[in-house]
Amino acid sequence: MKGNAFSNSVQHDSAAASAPPRLRVATYNIHKGVRGMGPQKRLEIHNLGLGVAALDADLVFLQEVRRFHHQEAKQFQRTWFGWPDQGQAEFLAPDGYEVAYRTNAVTKHGEHGNALLSRFPLGDIGHHDVSDHRFEQRGLLHVPVQWQGQEIHTVVAHLGLMHSGRVRQVQRLAEFIEHHVPADAVLLVAGDFNDWGERLDAPMRERGLQRAVAPHGRSRYATFPSRLPFFSLDRIYTRGLCCVNMQVPKGPVWARMSDHLPLLAELELERV
Repeated sequence: MKGNAFSNSVQHDSAAASAPPRLRVATYNIHKGVRGMGPQKRLEIHNLGLGVAALDADLVFLQEVRRFHHQEAKQFQRTWFGWPDQGQAEFLAPDGYEVAYRTNAVTKHGEHGNALLSRFPLGDIGHHDVSDHRFEQRGLLHVPVQWQGQEIHTVVAHLGLMHSGRVRQVQRLAEFIEHHVPADAVLLVAGDFNDWGERLDAPMRERGLQRAVAPHGRSRYATFPSRLPFFSLDRIYTRGLCCVNMQVPKGPVWARMSDHLPLLAELELERV
């Protein structure tokens, strides 16, 4: 019996060692770390820090992230935990993670943009403005990441509220990829696509990007609104990777932290 147990253990260890490595990826619109209106307005950035850590993702794509906001910093400075001294991207990053952040929109009292938190080394950080009109400031955050001895190009996206504008932004995304990402490079594009009508998958496929969906799973993973999720606004698109698992964390705690829920996926390199 002992011999059989030892043999089974060796076989299990051998199978685990030969299993392809998995990349755990999350995308999350954090709503600038604040929820509510008027006297009900509350600071959620500290809870979001616990939430991001709980995701245990290798790469975290974040949207609506603040570096600073003078009015809200003043409003919440006397609360129990207070407004963080760091920018929200740095504050949310678990210990040991590298951080990339670039501003998309500048407002009267502050600004906000996209961020990437990574367990792995980052390359040069790039930003590309894809604003479709002056009332919506939008951008792409581009960061190469070193993983398993190769470079993965990541793009954090937050597209506009009008479908026609989103179509133009997908075209600009494609042009950016053509000029800044090698044709044979592994590519991840994730974020809040604001695609209420589920009409962006086709133009993304035309650019070589497949929407991540777990095998034998649902084709849609609703993330918005967080209290009663119905729309699949948050997406992960891939090139050179396949999705093996996907989930949306749910429950009262997640529902209170942002108007979006996070989307979490496990990815593997496509087999040639």
